[in-house]
Amino acid sequence: MKYYLTLFSLVFFISSSAFSQEKVVKYKVSSGETINQIAQKFKVTPYDIYKLNPDARTGLSANTVLLIPTAAGEVKKDVAETKTAVSSGKDIIHEVQPKETFYSIEHKYGISDEALKAANPFLEKTGVQIGQKLVIPAKGSAPKSTAKPAKEKGAEKYVYHDVQPKETKFGIAKQYNITVDELEKRNPDIVANLPVGYRLTIKGTAPKTDNAPAETIKPAENKKPAETSKKAVTYMDYQVKPKETLYSLSRTFHLSQDELTALNPSLSEGVKEGMVLKVPTGYLAPVAIVAAQVPAETSSSKPVESTGGGIRIIDKVKSTENDNVEIVELTKKRGANERKKVVLLLPFNLAKVQSDTSGTANRIKNDKFLNMTLDFYSGAMMAIDSAKTLKLPIDVAIYDSQETKTSSNVSGLITKLQDADAVIGPFYQNNAEAAANSLRLYNVPVISPLSKDSANPIDNLYQSIPANDVIRNSVFDYMRSKNGNIVAVVDKKKESIINYIKQNQRGVAFASLTETGGLDAANLKSLLIPNRMNYVVMETGNTAMVKATIKALLDSQKTCQVQLVILEPNSTLDTDEINFDNLVKLKLMYPSVTRESDEQSVLIYEKQYRLKNKANPTTYATRGFDVTFDTMMRLVQGKTFQETADLMTTQQVDNKFQYYRKEDGGHANKGVYILYYDSDLTLKVAN
Repeated sequence: MKYYLTLFSLVFFISSSAFSQEKVVKYKVSSGETINQIAQKFKVTPYDIYKLNPDARTGLSANTVLLIPTAAGEVKKDVAETKTAVSSGKDIIHEVQPKETFYSIEHKYGISDEALKAANPFLEKTGVQIGQKLVIPAKGSAPKSTAKPAKEKGAEKYVYHDVQPKETKFGIAKQYNITVDELEKRNPDIVANLPVGYRLTIKGTAPKTDNAPAETIKPAENKKPAETSKKAVTYMDYQVKPKETLYSLSRTFHLSQDELTALNPSLSEGVKEGMVLKVPTGYLAPVAIVAAQVPAETSSSKPVESTGGGIRIIDKVKSTENDNVEIVELTKKRGANERKKVVLLLPFNLAKVQSDTSGTANRIKNDKFLNMTLDFYSGAMMAIDSAKTLKLPIDVAIYDSQETKTSSNVSGLITKLQDADAVIGPFYQNNAEAAANSLRLYNVPVISPLSKDSANPIDNLYQSIPANDVIRNSVFDYMRSKNGNIVAVVDKKKESIINYIKQNQRGVAFASLTETGGLDAANLKSLLIPNRMNYVVMETGNTAMVKATIKALLDSQKTCQVQLVILEPNSTLDTDEINFDNLVKLKLMYPSVTRESDEQSVLIYEKQYRLKNKANPTTYATRGFDVTFDTMMRLVQGKTFQETADLMTTQQVDNKFQYYRKEDGGHANKGVYILYYDSDLTLKVAN
């Protein structure tokens, strides 16, 4: 996948002379490294690094030189031990790559866990870290004697982890070589779910940010804030959310802790949930910025035109063959210079926001639907800026659809939509259908961006999210395309799935259940066919049935090819009672409307989003980008949107768009990914 992007040059000016008397070491940043990773590597906190390197708050770039506090001396010792271990000449030096774990490294080189840790004693404390140089002992060599471990001085070093999108508790626990149970005991708030952005405690006790120890030299405090503009600074209220700290607030608003306290003296007594802080509008959190940028113009039905100014990522998807479906590479066609118009109908409901006496910040905190809208909008704005960078002949207008589940103002906007080449929105299915019905006479395609409901047959309506039955059908179609033998293990409680398979997927054999509702393992094994791939579709939340199914399939792998399949997310598989390694051995497979990719192009998108919004993209933000950018690129192919929908399957950052005409009318998307866990513990796309 190719991306055109305009990269920001981040240059850090660090003066080493100012710290000549301080006990520090210099460290050159590797590509892709974060402050958290560096802090863990050197056994210090991010706060310690920011104190010596204030410019690092704006981000890191490769080859930047950071000053690291004295605790880094311990790392030198680890490195020395590593160099000593290489002296045999038979050992291998391995540099840890992103997403590698103890298991994957040991599996790659065919060594035991004990041998790896014996050759690299520092792993007991640090765990596997990206960029580490590990000694891989030669097979058959005796464990090397290592220096006696240094005695712990004082309290255990504090190590934390900020939850990233798509991370799981199992993956995080594996990364730090702890169990999910240990992770939950240290962080009881994540037992029910794992919110993105939540700060997990991995080791030690969180430092009190409001009483940070005094530094001998405080370079950051001696610097005056840079003058970025001669314009008067404007301020806005911000209400503190649960679990926010002075440190996290300083990162959110890109201010030092002293600057925040100077603006809000009450912070000197500590951060408390619900406090209302005074912050500069230029440094507002992403959601607040969006709220400030979508003012009264929209409420009066004037379009918000794209002003560009920002993005750098343009989606170009490499052509590939997936089960006879070609994912085309969308580029602007020569001669396609006729200007097109795209309209976004987004439910800002600004009238409600402006009339809310509790304030904008409070509404943003409590209104989940508004948060979803603002996330989608932030992704759409990235797509609009990308089109501007590409100089696409497209005009974009955004209107407040003022919608709820039962109403909207779309009927009053129809005259403004009649000349559009495509309309994205509204969000609710019934409102999208009303818009499509009103615009049918004008042949304007209406793309429903978020609804999963089955749509009524309207010729110019396009469902961009695959329906549940389409998702299920896709995995069965894939298994049949591989000439697989399909067996189902379904709990009696899953009546809807039993009925779906019987009515839509004939020829699937059901494994027998015992009188008590458990699995008849012998019967399951008898349904498997040698010399043919056996796909076992397991749908149950019963832990005992899950364990019995997995055990039977592992036993059967000695004589048959077996792969475990689920049709929908199963929380039972995320518990400690289920051994994840067994799921990997069975190459657990499932359908998904989004993929999880670490391709360079996807990482670039995520990086650019963070640079612009100071936050990681949510699912809704990426959805906003994918739907908007895909629509605009289809319009510059020298064809109508309808023609491209019939001819082209496309792929953006997370989503695939494979539109088809439904038998009863209208269009739907059947772009579904079939994902599976590979032996290297990563998710891969099967189709």
